[in-house]
Amino acid sequence: MAEDVKPTRKNLMAIEDRIELSERGHDTLEQKRDGLIMEFMDILDQAQDIRSDLETDYQTAQQKLDMTRAMEGDVAVRGAAAALKEHPEITTQSKNIMGVVVPQIEASKVRKPIDERGYGLIGSSARIDETAEAYEELIDSIILAAEVETAMKKMLEEIETTKRRVNALEFKLLPELYENQEYIEQKLEEQEREEIFRLKKIKAKKEEEEDAAREAEEAAAEQPATAD
Repeated sequence: MAEDVKPTRKNLMAIEDRIELSERGHDTLEQKRDGLIMEFMDILDQAQDIRSDLETDYQTAQQKLDMTRAMEGDVAVRGAAAALKEHPEITTQSKNIMGVVVPQIEASKVRKPIDERGYGLIGSSARIDETAEAYEELIDSIILAAEVETAMKKMLEEIETTKRRVNALEFKLLPELYENQEYIEQKLEEQEREEIFRLKKIKAKKEEEEDAAREAEEAAAEQPATAD
């Protein structure tokens, strides 16, 4: 509360410095918040496209798998799946978006030529090849979706954190500092007025004393000298 602040010029200068610093911080955080929201909207548009592609890729892969099972049988499908020797490898790095560290996922050995899928060219069918290719595309879409969804989550968390900081400065800290500044300025003005009033009283009293002394001197000078 403002009443808890000692009304001194030193405290006033300190509060003015805090206000200046807080205002700059508020402006910087507002710019960061707005920039993060713009980046988030771009990622959101990208995520919507990726989600649509992911759903399409999943349906395509599932349809091809169902068709292959119907035409080739579960044994052939399971045999082709079990023949896979090299599994996809995932590596993660990070990139910075306006101070927010988001993951960057890279995958290798997801898409393979037919002769590297393990089940061999002889004994397999075009349906198995098409199913394998469809699931490779699906895995790529899943990896990309995971990267974008994680980035969205981290961006959203940072936006909320930044918004809370902006609101704390705008609606709590700065109003308190302004209130303290106004309180100290008012108290200092009151002290200045009291000091001016006190000095005027001292000056008036001194003038009265000087007038009285002067009148006494004049009265003494007007009295006739006493003979010896």
